Amino acid sequence: MVTRQDLRHSKRWVIKIGSALLTNDGRGLNREGIADWVEQIAALREQGVEVVLVSSGAVAEGMSRLGWQVRPHALHEQQAAAAVGQMGLVQTYESSFQRFGLHTAQVLLTHDDLSNRHRYLNARSTLRTLLNLGVIPVVNENDTVVTDEIRFGDNDTLAALVANLIEADLLAILTDQAGMCDKDPRHHPEAQLIHETPADNPQLEAMASGSGGALGRGGMLTKVRAARLAARSGTATIIVGGRETRILQRVADAEQVGTLFTPAQAPLLARKQWLAGHLQVRGTLTLDAGAVKVLRESGRSLLPVGVVDLSGQFGRGEMVACQDEQGREVARGLVNYNSVETRRIMGHPSGEIESLLGYVDEPELIHRDNLVLTPQSPAS
Repeated sequence: MVTRQDLRHSKRWVIKIGSALLTNDGRGLNREGIADWVEQIAALREQGVEVVLVSSGAVAEGMSRLGWQVRPHALHEQQAAAAVGQMGLVQTYESSFQRFGLHTAQVLLTHDDLSNRHRYLNARSTLRTLLNLGVIPVVNENDTVVTDEIRFGDNDTLAALVANLIEADLLAILTDQAGMCDKDPRHHPEAQLIHETPADNPQLEAMASGSGGALGRGGMLTKVRAARLAARSGTATIIVGGRETRILQRVADAEQVGTLFTPAQAPLLARKQWLAGHLQVRGTLTLDAGAVKVLRESGRSLLPVGVVDLSGQFGRGEMVACQDEQGREVARGLVNYNSVETRRIMGHPSGEIESLLGYVDEPELIHRDNLVLTPQSPAS
């Protein structure tokens, strides 16, 4: 079970900032607040924490620039507002992070990007590459092209899916409330702040208010559901008051602030269990004795050089079984190359992938984080 003290050691965060905070409740971009959050994020980076920022505020900023007082209902008007507001939002983040010598990158996603396996993997590779380069990805829903049928619905859900995507240790949701209470504090003055709770607590949805503010699409209910979604990959979620002093550093110091939603399992164990039980096998790789030994005894990734044969047709990111030369299953995992590419690179060192294919996505055929060993059968 993840505890608050574990936050001291978390190294990959997704931070989501809501519209009410970013736009001073609709009065235009809160540049002073953004400068403060950026300074806190820069301090986290100095401590070795990788950060992906999921930012609301594009539609609200566009409304402010266009002089609209009420959020429009028509989708094309919302998209127009998002297109206008995105300019101001990105400019503000870019100039704020430059003060600390940090580069930013704009990443716009739709639900299709995370439900289509190829685009999911491309998005994951891009975000991981940006993090490896020390860049701060600023993620938002691609409001200018998305339709009602495929939209996330709110940036809390988007943030949780991004946390799943990059296997984050922590999802921090900054809001205009101190955390989640056992009752709606707007109507119940006696409401008590919940300091810590399992993300799968069945009572949470009944406690949460389902209404959002005038500018945002989410309320406390969407945040509870986001915490539950993030927990599937072992990510902890914390809801905290974004206006509180040094709030991100206080979270990193395991201070008793906000509401912490704990996952039942650590990230890697949760992912391994998901791999073991929830995907259909699309093909089989036959490994030489050396590769089998490395997987079983060293827990390392599978490299193309250790593969001697394959069967089946599979795409990049699909599940394949790994077997020894006697046909006994050794492991299962998500493959980084499709069956045609795998046939061309199998038996070769990773350093030859680019010359064989003309490009290289990953040096491993299956990364160890995407691979789960199959229990050995007792000797007969």
